[in-house]
Amino acid sequence: MQIYLPIAEVAVNAYLLLGLGGMVGVLSGMFGVGGGFLMTPLLFFIGIPPAVAVATGTNQIVASSFSGVLAHLKRKTVDLRMGTVLLSGGLVGAALGVQFFAYLRSIGQVDLLVTLSYVVFLGIIGGLMLVESLRALLRTRGGRVVPKRKKHGWVHALPVKMKFRTSGLY
Repeated sequence: MQIYLPIAEVAVNAYLLLGLGGMVGVLSGMFGVGGGFLMTPLLFFIGIPPAVAVATGTNQIVASSFSGVLAHLKRKTVDLRMGTVLLSGGLVGAALGVQFFAYLRSIGQVDLLVTLSYVVFLGIIGGLMLVESLRALLRTRGGRVVPKRKKHGWVHALPVKMKFRTSGLY
């Protein structure tokens, strides 16, 4: 069953969209992520223009994050103070991103930059996860006990600090 998406100016299979949404929702719930980094590239692959995919992925992030917060609030596993700080930074970052996005659209380079940025960003994240996994594997094979907390580094010498007691970060 094809549906026409007038903003994207493409027709896609409605069942495919439902399946993608369901799959990303399950993965988001399992791994505690917003899902946008999964949804946006998947929308690229089914033919949705990058600018529309980014905006659609953002809507999906809001919905899945909200439902995730509600579920974790019931379990009392949400650090509301940390969430407020992250939300504040996210709002500022999103506002700047929208302005940058509008600039790219005005010069006609939004699709290219969004696509390339996703490839680079996901590649970097994947590489960092690989390095961390290899380090964890080497630590467990070496028989060393993994310390619960890392030693304080240069970040702890910075002047502005907050304590997040629920998360155990101070």
